Amino acid sequence: MNWLTNFVRPKLRALVSRKKEAPENLWLKCPKCEQMLFTRDWEANQEVCTHCGHHMRLRPMKRLPHVFDDGKFELHPLPRVVSDPLKFRDTKRYDARLKEAQGKAQGSTDALVVASGLMGNRTTVVAALDFGFMGGSMGTAVGDGLVMASELAVNRKAPLIVFSASGGARMQEGILSLMQLTRTTIAVRRVKEAGLPYIVVLTDPTTGGVSASFAMLGDIHLAEPEAIIGFAGPRVIQDTIRQELPPGFQRSEYLLEHGMVDAVVHRHKLRETLIRLVTLLMDPVVIESRSVAVADG
Repeated sequence: MNWLTNFVRPKLRALVSRKKEAPENLWLKCPKCEQMLFTRDWEANQEVCTHCGHHMRLRPMKRLPHVFDDGKFELHPLPRVVSDPLKFRDTKRYDARLKEAQGKAQGSTDALVVASGLMGNRTTVVAALDFGFMGGSMGTAVGDGLVMASELAVNRKAPLIVFSASGGARMQEGILSLMQLTRTTIAVRRVKEAGLPYIVVLTDPTTGGVSASFAMLGDIHLAEPEAIIGFAGPRVIQDTIRQELPPGFQRSEYLLEHGMVDAVVHRHKLRETLIRLVTLLMDPVVIESRSVAVADG
């Protein structure tokens, strides 16, 4: 009797009373409208709020399947660079920060992912910055990656599309990170000299050295809704000029109104918009003949 009372009964009681715990990541709250979102539905919606349409930051490996035909693409490893050229240390060693970021980066080695594949049945090269990797900051690896992407586009006679998302140049690499502004500008120029389209999709946020170089050199600039786009932050600007900034300052819609962006495009319509633009830029004769056919018909 003691065995049943002291051992079996407590085990049965614990088994019956045990609560089923829901996974911690089952739900999330939209930072704009504060509505609760079921994670699976949110991911299926390309991380756009189903209530208010707020575009949350989308990492490259989740974005790329929505860009290429059938979600198929080839990843191109970034060139190897010296991981800590200045032996930099703040509250933590730079190489330790890199390893930590790489561990959370779903396989990428730095803040840029380069891929190629078919988009609208046309070979296309895509370079996407990852804000989740040290704020999408641009160091030597990102500069080398964009140079590689431009060479890939030229060799394959393919358009180059860049998705920007960055806090700027990476301070842990000092002057070496600032040199990437010039290198990426030259890389973009090579694509243009080859007569190939260079399209930039500005996502939240695009600031600092990235916005001061390759992110603002596109033949066409698209932007996701309400993305922050600029060089310095609004607080720094306001403190410098000592004036109140206008509503919506540095947001996509504000830049569209003032001619800095060609179009603000919902994430769900980006792929079809990019295909249409690339076709227009690569096959203008085809577009013209279709227009004439429609007019004649």
